[in-house]
Amino acid sequence: MSLSVEKLEGNMADLTITIPAEEFEKALKGAYNKTKSRFQMAGFRKGKVPMAYIEKVYGPEVFYEDAANDLINKTYPEEVDGIELDIVSRPEISVSQIEKGKDFIYVAKVAVRPEVKLGEYKGIEVEKDDISVSDEEVKAEILKTQKENGRKVAVTDRPAKLDDEVKINFEGFVDGEAFEGGKGEDYALTLGSHSFIDTFEDQIVGKSIDDEFDVNVTFPEEYQAEKLAGKPAVFKVKLLGITETQLPELDDDFASDVSAFDTYAEYEQDVRKTLEVRKKDSAERAKESKVIEKLIETSEMDIPEPMIELQQDRMLEDFGMRLSYQGLKLEQYLQITKMTKDDLKEQMKPDAITRIKSSLVVEAVAKAEAIEVSEDEVNEELGKMAESYQMEVEKFREMVGDREIDAIKNDLKNRKAVKLMADSAVEVEAAAKDAE
Repeated sequence: MSLSVEKLEGNMADLTITIPAEEFEKALKGAYNKTKSRFQMAGFRKGKVPMAYIEKVYGPEVFYEDAANDLINKTYPEEVDGIELDIVSRPEISVSQIEKGKDFIYVAKVAVRPEVKLGEYKGIEVEKDDISVSDEEVKAEILKTQKENGRKVAVTDRPAKLDDEVKINFEGFVDGEAFEGGKGEDYALTLGSHSFIDTFEDQIVGKSIDDEFDVNVTFPEEYQAEKLAGKPAVFKVKLLGITETQLPELDDDFASDVSAFDTYAEYEQDVRKTLEVRKKDSAERAKESKVIEKLIETSEMDIPEPMIELQQDRMLEDFGMRLSYQGLKLEQYLQITKMTKDDLKEQMKPDAITRIKSSLVVEAVAKAEAIEVSEDEVNEELGKMAESYQMEVEKFREMVGDREIDAIKNDLKNRKAVKLMADSAVEVEAAAKDAE
């Protein structure tokens, strides 16, 4: 078996793999043994027709496809494993010679990782984010906790207002006819949550228990049910009940109930510190993103199209997995949005290109700086991962294998490269940047 590499323009390469005739003959026999039960001919029991007889009747080509597929699936991973070529796409296979008694030859066209001509990656100028925490932000954060610890109380002496939870019966009509999915009974709805379309919730505000009234709305143009999209509708509504959330007093008792502090002043100070840490972490991540974005602008790379397609496929697969966590299949999402997989992939293309470019420039910086990762650093990372899976480190290490360990090392290198760029970046105030 032999492999030859021909580098092409645009970071592509042709890998020509030649398999000896005797290996191809074995693959043909394997294809015969796998498929012989399909053949039934006069004078032979089913599955007992000799290979030579089948080839005489149908031609030797009858087993070519199965034999070729078996050989390609077996030999391609073996052959590319040892070559010094960083392949970043699935192979596009074409058979150049397939004939009984001759060598089997096929060509795998692949994309290879492009070289990056790095721009200046140290001292990149980026806009500084404001990490100060205002009194309003502290109050808003405390209000969340206050609402979480509120007490729901039935209201009978006033009309409904925003933030109330109401219970309603409703039925919707379009052009005077009730429509499927437009009816609900004893339905709980928080006014101001924007759970319902248009101004539905606003029109319940001011209504009292046992009131019966019409709510007039218009379905959005992009509504998932095509028959309703863009159409005006009337909902017959009856208000059954009103519940309000009574918030606890912001005092020392509240602080001791929701935190480890005895006084409200201590609790409030801790909330501010938590927000400051959160904003600082967020600003650091934003700074890293800005640095990478600026570096991409000043760097040069020629990304092969198959590399982009592979990234799109991975993003599509990841998107489908995230949908499944929400109880929705990708096919259902496509039906609702009236899109095809190709439409969705095309929508993802700009982000796919950005992700590839980000990865390439960061890896190039790690290489330029000869960044290394120690065994202790790898073990520390494995320890964190093992803990998240509630496993012993050694068992986790055995489970992930050598390739995954290499991936962890590369990830740690890349993190170091990003930190190096971010630490050397020059932050400027937004006002100063605008003045330029």
